[in-house]
Amino acid sequence: MRDSALRILRKLRFAGLAIAVSAAVLGACGSDSTDPAAPGATPTVDAGSTPVAPASTDTPGVFDDRVVFGQSAAFSGPAQELGINMNLGIMAAFEEANRSGGVHGRRLELVTRDDAYEPEAAITNTQALINDEQVFALIGAVGTPTSRSATPVAAEAGIPYVAPFTGAGFLRDDNWNNIINLRSSYAQETEEMVERLTTDLGVTRIAVMFQDDSFGRAGYNGALAALERRDMELVATGVYPRNTTAVKSGLLDLRLGNPEAVIIIGAYQPVAALITWSRHIGFDPIFMTVSFVGSNALADELGAGGEGVYVTQVIPFPTDLSIPVVASYTAALEAYDPAAEPGFVSLEGYMAGRMAIAGLEACGAGLTRDCFLENILGAGQFDIDGFALDFGDEADRAADNQGSDAVFLTVIDTNGSYRPEASMGEVNP
Repeated sequence: MRDSALRILRKLRFAGLAIAVSAAVLGACGSDSTDPAAPGATPTVDAGSTPVAPASTDTPGVFDDRVVFGQSAAFSGPAQELGINMNLGIMAAFEEANRSGGVHGRRLELVTRDDAYEPEAAITNTQALINDEQVFALIGAVGTPTSRSATPVAAEAGIPYVAPFTGAGFLRDDNWNNIINLRSSYAQETEEMVERLTTDLGVTRIAVMFQDDSFGRAGYNGALAALERRDMELVATGVYPRNTTAVKSGLLDLRLGNPEAVIIIGAYQPVAALITWSRHIGFDPIFMTVSFVGSNALADELGAGGEGVYVTQVIPFPTDLSIPVVASYTAALEAYDPAAEPGFVSLEGYMAGRMAIAGLEACGAGLTRDCFLENILGAGQFDIDGFALDFGDEADRAADNQGSDAVFLTVIDTNGSYRPEASMGEVNP
C-alpha cells in the first residue's frame, strides 16, 4: 500500500507539494490543507476547517463547538515517517470521535506544524501553537531533542504536553506536572534487550551505536545501566550525527569491538544504513533497536536485508485483532484513510488520541486544562479498550506521569514483516 496514490498524496500534503490535489482526493479524510512546507511554516487544521477565533470559554482552544489541539512533529526529513504516522493515528482517533458528534458536542481538531526533527524549529512551532493558534493542548510530538526544547515552553504556558513519541527519561521527571507519557521509557526498552540477549542467548559482548544527541544518549545510558546491573561493560561504542546517515565511521568503531550484538539508538534511515553497510562488509552481529526507529519504515528501508533485526515495541502488535484496542484502531484507520497500512507508530498515535479523548470526556462540558490533566494523571488505573494504563499515586499527579510499562519484542522475518517473539533465537554464526 506504500505506493498507493492516497498514501503518496498524504506524504506530499505534509511537504506542502500537493495542497489542492490532496484536498480534493483526501477530502473525506478531514484535511483541508495549508500544511507545512518547511519548519515553522503555516499550520494545517487537520480536522475541520473553522478558522481560528477567540475561544468561547476562558480556556484557550476550547470553543462551544470544538476543541483545538496542536502538534509539532517531523513531517519532512529523515524522520518524516514518524510524524506522518503519529498524525495519522491521532487523526483516526479524533475523526472516530467526530463521527459520533465529538466529545460533549465539541469536534476535535488538530493544527500541525513541521519541525523536521530539529530542536530550534520545535521551539518556534510550540510558541506559535500556544500563542498564535491558542491550542488547548499539544499532542504527539516526535523525538527527544525536539521535546527537550519544547517542554519548557509548554510548561511555562501551563499547557498539557500529551503522549510525546519518545521514551526519554527527562520527560518522566516528577518535577513536571503538565506532561502525560503514554509509553514505556527507553531505559525499560534497553533493559528488556539486555535481559533477552543475556538470558535467552548467553551473549556477553554487546555494543551500542547511537545518534549523537539527547535521544541517542538516553538510549545509550539505558543500555549502559542495564549492563552495569549485570557487572558487564560495552565492548564498543559508535555515534553518528542526527538527521544524517553518516554511519560508516561509527560502524568501524563497532567492528573493532567484535560484538555479538549491537543495540542501535536511532531513526529508521540511519539504522537501516548501518545494518545494510554492516552486512555488506560481512559484519553481522545481532542487531536490536528501540521502538522510536519507526518499525514499518525500517522494514521498508531494509527490504530483503531486514531478516533477523529485532525491535522492541511499547504498544501491542498492530494487526492482532484479538486485542480490543487494535480492533478499534483498525476500524478507525480504515474509516479515516482506507489506503493506510496499519503500523506500530500510527497505533501509538491512535492510542494517544484515545487517551486525550478519555481526559476530555471525564471533564464534561466545563473543560479546562487543569481538569484534563487531573482526569488523566490523577486517574490512577484505567484502560483504553483493554490496554492498561496506570498513573500511580492518585493523590499526586506528578508522582507517575507514565501510563504504560509494557515492552514487547518483535523481529523482522524472511518476508520483511514483523512477528512477535516471546524469546530470542540462536546467536548468529
